[in-house]
Amino acid sequence: MTNESSIDYSKPVGEIVRGSISNFETQCHQLYETPALGSLVVSRDVTTTYGIVCEITTQSLDPTRQVRALGKNEDTVEQVYQQNPQLNQLLTTEFRSIVVGHKESSEIRYHLAPTPPRIHSFVYFCDKNTLTEFSRSLTFIQVLLSSEFVSNDDVIASFIHQASVTQQDQELFLINAGKELAKLLNGQLPRLNSLLRRLSK
Repeated sequence: MTNESSIDYSKPVGEIVRGSISNFETQCHQLYETPALGSLVVSRDVTTTYGIVCEITTQSLDPTRQVRALGKNEDTVEQVYQQNPQLNQLLTTEFRSIVVGHKESSEIRYHLAPTPPRIHSFVYFCDKNTLTEFSRSLTFIQVLLSSEFVSNDDVIASFIHQASVTQQDQELFLINAGKELAKLLNGQLPRLNSLLRRLSK
């Protein structure tokens, strides 16, 4: 995972290798250099499309080749990579993002874009200003709750926490997010309580 202090927001983290109206998958340019779960990312293609990272995987570039253990005679994982420099060419880190909005006439729309981003479109980290602008509306919560790709609520809690740090009044933002969750999860008390516990940490 990329250290936030070392991020160059002007350079893409990777390229879209699989995409649809509702989600897209990005192959990172550098192994393990990926946004954290729940991060906001953006594809600036024909349409500026926003996504929230919901899944991260590292696997073999060749699906027919199974990754095998190589560290029997090594003491650390760093030594495994030092002794096997080819791993950087044989493995790939990818992340899937839920589409949560797009930009139209300089205004963020919290619904799906008319068309998905193109394959090989660049994907970028979102800086603090972009995250602040995007999270001015809490409409993204409904989009995340209804997404078929959110198998648990860690993605929602993680994004709300990341967005809250950029707000002028972090506590008020978290309170309002909690109220929005309570409204949208009416009748789903166990799930609501689980999410509110995550937000209070």
